[in-house]
Amino acid sequence: MNIERIVSRNPKVMNGALVFTGTRVPVEILIQHLTAGDSLKKFLADFPTVSQEQAIAYLEMTLKVADARVA
Repeated sequence: MNIERIVSRNPKVMNGALVFTGTRVPVEILIQHLTAGDSLKKFLADFPTVSQEQAIAYLEMTLKVADARVA
């Protein structure tokens, strides 16, 4: 999945926050849910406009970026 189908940023949507493409759900909300101990399943139930594929692709993309920066 390409990045444009995962996340987007637009100053007119959620004040320019990074959101899941096609939604108004900031990616920060996913991180908040996971760090609070919620499951991905719970996040997806709470925010049904975000697809499981988007959420997983975002987490995988974040891991790759972090891995590349620590190398």
